[in-house]
Amino acid sequence: MMIELEIQGLAARREGLLVEVGRLVLAGGFSLQRQRLVQDHHGILLTMVVQGPSRKQRALEAALDACERFISVKTFPFVEGETRAHFAASREPMEPARTVPPVARPPATAPAAAMAHRAGMAGMAAAPVAMTEAATRPQTRPAPAPPLVPAPAPTPASIVADESAFEFILPMLPTSVPPRVAATPFVELVPLPADEAAVARALHELPSEYPRIVPCLLALAQAVADGARESSLMLAGQRTGAWLFEREYALDVGRDLRAAIEHIGTPALRALVEVDQQGDQLHIHASPLCTEGHSGCAFFSGFLEGLLGPAIAPGSLSIFSVCCRSYGADECVLAISD
Repeated sequence: MMIELEIQGLAARREGLLVEVGRLVLAGGFSLQRQRLVQDHHGILLTMVVQGPSRKQRALEAALDACERFISVKTFPFVEGETRAHFAASREPMEPARTVPPVARPPATAPAAAMAHRAGMAGMAAAPVAMTEAATRPQTRPAPAPPLVPAPAPTPASIVADESAFEFILPMLPTSVPPRVAATPFVELVPLPADEAAVARALHELPSEYPRIVPCLLALAQAVADGARESSLMLAGQRTGAWLFEREYALDVGRDLRAAIEHIGTPALRALVEVDQQGDQLHIHASPLCTEGHSGCAFFSGFLEGLLGPAIAPGSLSIFSVCCRSYGADECVLAISD
């Protein structure tokens, strides 16, 4: 029985993550349906939907748990139309209330008041003694008082010394906390059939414009509905690949899959984009059809299907996207099998 699973993983780095996880999925007997990478405060959030036989589910989960790229990984049954939040996505925390500490003001008059009090008490105690001595002492003419000398003006150094005795406490202002950026939820588009009329208009001048057809494909992707974007690009790729096979490779038939990829698929694809072959995988660099959140790998899959299907020995041809730069991968990778 075939099942669909949703893989959710948390990783520290995004470089090559989709490629490594895609290889684990393929080795486990599952096929990749869609994927997404999101940058979060905790790390890189991976969401991947795969399809495969139910008897291989435990083996796939064991391989994912053993993958060193994941900090944590979980699998869930995938339900069409249901949106599941990522288990490691950041939540908005409540900030504690901030209070400003009161300003401490040192009592400036306390030392002076204490000195005045002590002087007053001393004066009251010495008054009776002075009166007694005055009564018993013979009357003599008081000595002339010395001339008054003005007190020296206080120097800046003494003022600084006096000010150093005070401790100035400034109020602490609350620091501004930058708002947290919420992770973009994974939204599943309802797939629609290809817009055949729009595809026919885009490829109307194919014989004269090939291989400079990227602007026409970008215009096609913008002209159709979001749900029909992938299916329309797939149909355009199938028609372009079939047309190119009839024009240049009609006599080159009966090859095995690896030879067909090397001698037909890779050279034909290099006329459109920069591509490298690694076994039964094609790595497409800087695809002009794949922008942020919008994958154009469906065109390349359809192109290889229409081109290689008639060239290989009788048998089925399976092409699917392992990863795409529109979802954060370094490059787009197509896996081809028969």
